[in-house]
Amino acid sequence: VAWDEPQRCRLLAGTVPEQVPMCRRNLELMPSIVRAAAATKSACRGAFAAARWNCSSIERAPAFAPDLLRGTRESAFVHALAAAAVTHSIARACASGELPLCSCGSVPSEAPGPDFRWGGCGDNLRYGLQLGAAFADSPLKSSKPGTQATRAVNLHNSAVGRQVLSDSLETKCKCHGVSGSCSVKTCWKGLPSLGEIASDLKSKYLTAVKVTHRLLGPRKQLIPKEMDVRPVEETDLVYLINSPDYCTVNPQLGSLGTQDRQCNKSSAGSDGCNLMCCGRGYNTYTEEVLERCHCRYRWCCYVVCKTCRRMVERHVCK
Repeated sequence: VAWDEPQRCRLLAGTVPEQVPMCRRNLELMPSIVRAAAATKSACRGAFAAARWNCSSIERAPAFAPDLLRGTRESAFVHALAAAAVTHSIARACASGELPLCSCGSVPSEAPGPDFRWGGCGDNLRYGLQLGAAFADSPLKSSKPGTQATRAVNLHNSAVGRQVLSDSLETKCKCHGVSGSCSVKTCWKGLPSLGEIASDLKSKYLTAVKVTHRLLGPRKQLIPKEMDVRPVEETDLVYLINSPDYCTVNPQLGSLGTQDRQCNKSSAGSDGCNLMCCGRGYNTYTEEVLERCHCRYRWCCYVVCKTCRRMVERHVCK
C-alpha cells in the first residue's frame, strides 16, 4: 500500500475503528507499523523455532488461531512482542530520518565517560513509546467482543513488552581516530534487535503467572490464580487459561500438532525428538545437500568456491 492519502487506512486488515483516525492523522507512521507486524512474525518464529509451539498461530494474522484469542501464555508473548515491535520500529524510523515529526533521541542526561562523548543519532524511544502505545493498545480498549479479563491481561502484557524494550536501551559507540585507533569515541543510546527482545520475552513467557480478574478493594485487579504464588508484578507476563499441549492437531484449540516436525535426536531440550514428538517416536532419513566448499580468495576481489555434496541425517516426528 502506498500511504499517500487517508483513504488508504481502510485497506489495512485487522484495524479497529479507533485506529483509523490515528492512521489518517499519522500516515507517515504506517510503513513503520506494517514493518513491525512482519518483524513480530519473524522474531516470534525465531524465538520458538525449536519448541512444540512454533508461532504458527500468528501466520494468518489478523485472523488469529484460537489459542491467541483466549488468554494463553502464547497470547501473552505475542501481545508483548507486538507492542514492543511497534515502538521499536517507530523509534528506529525517527533516528533514520524517515519520519518528519521526530528525529534522533534526546541526548542522555547521564554524564559521558572519560573515553567517549555523546553524539550520533540515538533511537527515539520516547516518541516510539508514545505513538506505539496509542496505536497498539487501541484494539484492546475498543468495544470489540472480549471479556474484561482478556482485555486487562492483554493491556498488561503489552505494557510488559514496552517495558522490556525500554530496559534494553544500551550505549552504542563509534570510534574515531587515525587508522581506527579509537582515540575518540562517539556514543549514543540505541535499541538492540527485535530478536533480542523476543529472547528476553521468551524468558518471561516461561515464568508467566496464571491470573484471575476480580475485585480487590475498589476495583478489579489481576491476581494470581493460586493463592500461594507471589503477587503479580508489572514485569510479569500473565495468562488466564492453560495452553493446549500442541502435540496433536486440534483446530478448536489452535494446535497444529508436531507431526512431520524436524527434531534433534541428540538434544535433551525442547527441540529433542522425545519432547518435540510427544513420545510418538520419529522417522529417520538421509538427504543429500549441496553446499559451497574449498573457497579461495582471488585477487582482486572475489571468492571462488566449489560445490560439494554431503549426506545429512534428518529426524522427523511421527
